[in-house]
Amino acid sequence: MSTTYRKFTLGNTITEEQQAFFDRNGFIHFSDFINEDTVNDIIKASRQVEQKWLAEQRVKVNGIPVKYGKDLDGSAIVQRFAFINQHHDLFAELPRDPRFEVLLNLIGPGARLGTEEKDGMVLNHYVNGAASKFTQMGWHTDGLRDIFHGQKLNPMLNVGIHLSTLQPENGGLRVLPGTHKQSIYQMLFRKKYFLDNKADRDEIAITPKAGDLTIHDGRLWHRVAQSSVIGEESRRRVIYLPIIAGKYEPKHENSPTAFYQRFAGLVK
Repeated sequence: MSTTYRKFTLGNTITEEQQAFFDRNGFIHFSDFINEDTVNDIIKASRQVEQKWLAEQRVKVNGIPVKYGKDLDGSAIVQRFAFINQHHDLFAELPRDPRFEVLLNLIGPGARLGTEEKDGMVLNHYVNGAASKFTQMGWHTDGLRDIFHGQKLNPMLNVGIHLSTLQPENGGLRVLPGTHKQSIYQMLFRKKYFLDNKADRDEIAITPKAGDLTIHDGRLWHRVAQSSVIGEESRRRVIYLPIIAGKYEPKHENSPTAFYQRFAGLVK
């Protein structure tokens, strides 16, 4: 499989060229979605939420487990924030950017931002140090969640707002272009979910600058590669927010923890 990795600019509409690239490959990369000052403000806000959750010893958010880890100095950090948009005004405001309305057109009528559904707005913080546990994530598709819940496989896109500039050696998102068009069998059994971390000869490394935005189809096979560098250079942060269609299913404080989320320890 041969895919030319291109970066686009997001305007007031999705162009025919952009739609064709996304339809063919199942992912797309837009440069310079937010500026450096906004990136820095977001990181600062995430630290404020982190200090609050550490003080509260928060275990879950709307039924989703909080993933904790260790920083390079051994101090405790939050490495996966679910529904962070419900815990700071800046994150609540971010999805109101009118450009997100443009992105909804990639699915079409009935699409919405899942700020109150699934895991809401998620912020992941990776760092590769001696005590690190959350350094990579094995091959998976995001659509498996619907199958676990016995639901119809509804359209879903994952929007990534990248807060770190990455080269391939920094790890990060890897995608298998075109696999969003696979059969349900291939979606279930092409790879061992989360346990398989091996590079694939057809994978593409997503290499964003801080402030870039990417989108990948929920049916697309992807993984998060481990950084081959250690220490501060390995630190990377990314926000994910789903675009979804189908039945509206908001989460709340008393939402149950899904069966598969009880095995979060398998996911590094």
